Amino acid sequence: MAAYTPVSRLTFRHLLFPLALVLFEFATYIAHDMIQPGMLLVTSEFNVGAEWVSTSLTAYLIGGIVLQWLLGPLSDKYGRRPVMLSGVLFFIICCVLTHWISSIEQFVALRFFQGVSLCFIGAVGYAAIQEAFDEARSVRIMALMANVALLAPLAGPLAGAAFLTVGEWRTMFWLFAILAALALAGLWRAMPETAGDRNVSVSLGNLGRSYLALARDRQVMRGSLAIGLVFIPVLAWVALSPVILIQDEGLSRMDYALLQLPVFLAMIAGNLTLGRLANRVPIEGPLRFGAWPILAGLGLAALTSLLDHHSYLWLTAGLSLYAYGAGMVNAGLYRLTLFSSTAGKGGVAAMLGMVSIITFALGIELTKYGYFHGGSAWFSLINLASGLLWLVLVTAFLRERQRRSTVASV
Repeated sequence: MAAYTPVSRLTFRHLLFPLALVLFEFATYIAHDMIQPGMLLVTSEFNVGAEWVSTSLTAYLIGGIVLQWLLGPLSDKYGRRPVMLSGVLFFIICCVLTHWISSIEQFVALRFFQGVSLCFIGAVGYAAIQEAFDEARSVRIMALMANVALLAPLAGPLAGAAFLTVGEWRTMFWLFAILAALALAGLWRAMPETAGDRNVSVSLGNLGRSYLALARDRQVMRGSLAIGLVFIPVLAWVALSPVILIQDEGLSRMDYALLQLPVFLAMIAGNLTLGRLANRVPIEGPLRFGAWPILAGLGLAALTSLLDHHSYLWLTAGLSLYAYGAGMVNAGLYRLTLFSSTAGKGGVAAMLGMVSIITFALGIELTKYGYFHGGSAWFSLINLASGLLWLVLVTAFLRERQRRSTVASV
C-alpha cells in the first residue's frame, strides 16, 4: 500500500480512532481493576489462598506477551486494522466465557486469554497511533489516552466495591464485554489503515532474524526495559494493595478503593503535564523532569516503610508522588524507542511490548515475594530499585540518542 501521511489536523473521524482504541484499552484494564476489590471473594469461593490475588494479574500480563512476536509483523504484512479488530472480538468472547467458570485455575486461564488483548493494543494499536499522527500530536494523544486508561485503576476499585454491594462478581465480565463491543464498533468505523505490505515475510526464520537484530539494538532494549521498570511500582500496588490494605491492615473494601485515588489522580496529573509540555519542550524534556518525582516518591515510600511497616498512608503518599513522575515519561519514551530503529514499526512495537510486559510480570512476582517475606519494607525497596534501574537505562538511552544525532549531523 502507499505510505500513509501522518495527520496534523484532527477531524471527528480522526479523533474517533484513538477514542475507540482507548475505550478498548479501558475495557481491558477495568476487567482487572474493577474485580480487584472482589478478588478475595473469588479466592474464598474457590477455597484458595490470598497469593492467587496477584497470580491473576501475573497471568494477565503473561497473556500480553505470548502473541506480540507474531501480531506486530502480521500487521506489518496484512495491515493494522484487520488484526486489531480480531483482537477486540477475541477479548469479548473471553469475557463472556468467564461467567461459567468453576475453579480458580479456570479463572486464571481466562485471565491469561483476556490478557492476550494487551498484545493487540501494544503491538498494533499504539503503532497505528504513532503512524497516523505527527510527533507532537501523537505524544499528546498518547498522553490523553493514558489519562482515559487510568480511569480504570482510578474508578475501577470504587466501582467494583460499589458493584459488589448489589451484584455478583461474575456479572462484571458482561459489562467488560459490552464496553469492548462499543470499542469494536468505533474501530470498525474510524480506524485508518497505516500499514500493510504483502512482501513482508512472516516466516519463522525471518521473524527470528528480525527479533535477534532488535535484541542486539541497545536503544530498543534500553527503552523497552525502562518502560517496564518505571511501571513496576504502580502495577505491584494494583496487584498487592488488596492484600496490604484489606487483609493485613484490616481496611474495608471502600477504604481500599479510596486509597487508590491519590495514586492514579497523580498519574493523570503527570499525563496532563506531559500534554502541556509536548509542544513547548523537546521530547526528551519530560523524561528529565519526571525523574525527580519518581525517585523522590519511591525513596519516601521506602524510608517510611523501613521505619514503620504499617505506615500505609505514607506508602500511598510516596507512590502518589512517584506516579506523577511516571505519568510524565511514558508517551515520550515509547515514541523515542519505537523510532530508534529503522525496522518495521509493528515488529519494534512487538519487541517493546514483550520486553516491557516480561519486566512487569517479573517485577510483580518479585515484589510479591518481597512483601510476603519482608512486608512493606521489602515491597518498597524493590520498587525503589526499579526506579534507580530505570534512571540508569534512560540516562544511557538519551546519551546514545544525542550521540547518534551528532554523528548524523556531521
